[in-house]
Amino acid sequence: MERFTDRVAVVTGSTRGIGAGVAKRLASEGAKVVVTGRTRDAGEATVAEIEADGGEAAFVRADMRDPDDIAALFDATVDTYGGLDVLVNNAGVETNTGVTEATREDWEFVVETDFRSFWLCAKEAAARMDGGAIVNTSSNHAFLTMPGMFPYNAVKAGINGMTRAMALDLGPHIRVNTVNPGWVAIERTLAEMDDADRREIESIHPVGRIGTPEDVAAAVAFLASDEAGFVTGANLLVDGGRTAVMQDNTLPDYRARREGQE
Repeated sequence: MERFTDRVAVVTGSTRGIGAGVAKRLASEGAKVVVTGRTRDAGEATVAEIEADGGEAAFVRADMRDPDDIAALFDATVDTYGGLDVLVNNAGVETNTGVTEATREDWEFVVETDFRSFWLCAKEAAARMDGGAIVNTSSNHAFLTMPGMFPYNAVKAGINGMTRAMALDLGPHIRVNTVNPGWVAIERTLAEMDDADRREIESIHPVGRIGTPEDVAAAVAFLASDEAGFVTGANLLVDGGRTAVMQDNTLPDYRARREGQE
């Protein structure tokens, strides 16, 4: 598919993980992609992978906590490619703290990176877009959560509300939607689980596995494309069915079923 031929996309937090997967997917469908993040080496490596696969991309270093960096990112995008059609707000951090443990520094770190930057990027993008789409990356934590994930979980719920506000204020020319990933096999999550942990986590997903950056990227590409032309203000769960589960202890072993063992 070439759904993004002659279109320009900015993907924040795209030096690794889900963001890198999204950048590669959009480039594979013809987009000129601006990869951005705080780590130049990782960002340039992502650009090199895109170019090796025949795509077009450029890296612009930007810290999403710095409003001046954000403005400069979009100036550089227009200077490099002449316009902007797609923004994917993906940058994100977490602190693994509870409500009583989180400090003001934790709050500011997460809120400024995961929430305020989405707003600032959307403002800067909208000023440079004649039309197109914005996709905000949230999480299944926006719907169901667990202890020790504050303020990440609060912010992710806020992103869903922000998306609705943006969809109303930026329509009809710019559509805004949210993708809500669940467990995804990226560097950080894989480092936190051994083989036994992964087997158990996969067994409680109705699809029998955890997600990949490519799974999320496919959903983002749909929402950003003209195929989703009648979709705005929506939240798309990409979590392998986890949010449909009420009690884990009532589930069969979906991983075993997937492998034909049950």
